[in-house]
Amino acid sequence: MDIKDLKLLIKMITETDITEFELDNSEEKIVIRRGPKTEYINVAAPAAQMYSAPQQMSAPSVAAPGAPAVQAVVAESGETVNSPIVGSFYRAPAPDAAPYVEVGQVVEKGQVLCIVEAMKLMNEIEAEFRCKIVKICKENAQAVEFGDPLFVVERV
Repeated sequence: MDIKDLKLLIKMITETDITEFELDNSEEKIVIRRGPKTEYINVAAPAAQMYSAPQQMSAPSVAAPGAPAVQAVVAESGETVNSPIVGSFYRAPAPDAAPYVEVGQVVEKGQVLCIVEAMKLMNEIEAEFRCKIVKICKENAQAVEFGDPLFVVERV
């Protein structure tokens, strides 16, 4: 690609809301990025799901060899706030910052509970209603899947 085509490509990209463009062929590779490296996006967590505590716990099932292990988390009492996306769970906005919430804390509707990072985008997970944090289900920087419980909460 000659410099004239490259300038035209850059001009076309800057006139749109595209933040990253990549072209890779056998002869050359071109990557154009613009804007900040990390973006913060507010994502409201889906409505919390209600789980009732089982009366009697059965022995855990053993997965077949080679099959992925499935871990079920059951709320002791209350509802769960689940991850709306696949990513990495973070309790604080920065490694040296205080966590957004602690066990026993009462949070207001719309208050940030945590961040789930997906593809370098920081997605703030907010409380859907006023509630008390009963349990934090994930460790800081732990990978989460879609629908994984992040918190057990009680409506206040």
